[in-house]
Amino acid sequence: MADDHEHAFRRELKVLDSTMLVMGSMIGSGIFIVSADIARTVGSPGLLLLVWLITGLVTVTAALSYGELAGMMPHAGGQYVYLREAYNPLIGFLYGWTLFLVIQSGTIAAVAVAFAKFTALLVPALGESTVLLTVFHHSVTAAQLVAIATILVLTLINMRGIHGGRLVQNTFTIAKTTALFGLIVVGLLLAHDHDAFTANLSRFWEASRTEVSQGVVSTIPLTGFGILMAIGAAMVGSLFSSDAWNNITFTAAEVVNPRRTIPVSLVLGTGIVTLLYLLANVAYLGVLPFWGTPQGADVLSRGMQFASSDRVATAAAWVMLGPPAAILMAVLIMVSTFGCNNGLILAGARVQYAMANDGLFFRKCGTLNRHGVPGVALVIQAVWASLLCLSGSYSDLLDYVVFAVLIFYALTVAGIFVLRRRRPDAERPYRALGYPLIPAVYILAALAIAADLLVVKPDFTWPGMIIVLLGIPVYYVWVFLRRGTAGL
Repeated sequence: MADDHEHAFRRELKVLDSTMLVMGSMIGSGIFIVSADIARTVGSPGLLLLVWLITGLVTVTAALSYGELAGMMPHAGGQYVYLREAYNPLIGFLYGWTLFLVIQSGTIAAVAVAFAKFTALLVPALGESTVLLTVFHHSVTAAQLVAIATILVLTLINMRGIHGGRLVQNTFTIAKTTALFGLIVVGLLLAHDHDAFTANLSRFWEASRTEVSQGVVSTIPLTGFGILMAIGAAMVGSLFSSDAWNNITFTAAEVVNPRRTIPVSLVLGTGIVTLLYLLANVAYLGVLPFWGTPQGADVLSRGMQFASSDRVATAAAWVMLGPPAAILMAVLIMVSTFGCNNGLILAGARVQYAMANDGLFFRKCGTLNRHGVPGVALVIQAVWASLLCLSGSYSDLLDYVVFAVLIFYALTVAGIFVLRRRRPDAERPYRALGYPLIPAVYILAALAIAADLLVVKPDFTWPGMIIVLLGIPVYYVWVFLRRGTAGL
């Protein structure tokens, strides 16, 4: 249908651009924050690194598998198309529905809220404590409006064409990757002379769960199955921090030579980010004590576990660079989250575009504006993500996102098995590495983590599953409307 429009997608994304989109969409605020919660959950420097290592292996494994699907079906919509073709339109719709309601829009909102939090470090008046108005007992803060403003600005940039979005993505990804690399280098250089590094090595595998209730800190030793459950729970943060690598598949219609470029960018992008994340945590452990207390008077006594507002990277930078570190890190994280959200906003609307062309979303979302981008889909995505900014905290949105993501990642990788059986002669310029073993291991790992989250974080994961299932009646409503009125 896209070819029937007056305006068409423009193929401008080359290997560098595509890799920057993968990396830039992955690196947001998580790597600078979530290690504190992981540290409290597993209680061990060794297990902290293991959580990040497992997350990295899971992510790279999935990327290797997605390369085959991307080579087979280089169309706008990416993962939505893979699920539709591997299974049926209903499964594809459930992914697109969940992506719009929770996965993509929720991630955009969460990253925007993180941007606002660090903006408040530079301008306190723009923080969460500044309440601008109260509506039905719900407060609207300056931080929420800052988050919404960033979403709107980036949406406007991307509505003017892929060229502007690509330029913003490349610039901000290079800037934040360079800064993160600098932080890692300084941390590793200081580690061998720092007392914290020696102390962390002395209890490297001593697992425990740390809880704070009414100001009282309790530590619960972990053994056996308890360790496995804790690792699964801790991976909520690391998986969220490593998510959105698949966004490049959504933009396939704008990629130059997508059958080759997308698989290459997936492997390069996820591999580089995984290495950076591991090294960043090694750098944190090199200068910060792993254990601490919430009442600690300084960054060393609070340690990684109780870094102020979970800002582990800021605490580590303070040890490395002194008082200016807080400002420097706030600026770095603002750059990081701004660039991350650009990639998410750029890519997400392409799924609604594909759904609309299948008659499963608002018809106007299936059209391109004069700049060759789905302008209406971008606007609708911005409106919903902005509403989510007003609805919940960063951690709430994070928990919703991860469970739904895991389910659909597992289904998508399983689609490789389905399509190899159903379409054995289809063109496959790239084949999943280690098939069938590596894809099968990924599926089992993703489902195991999802099952763990259902047990340890039921308040958020079960509602996420309900959202997915609610898409079933909605799908049949769209089908009915498509048959009766030829769309909306």
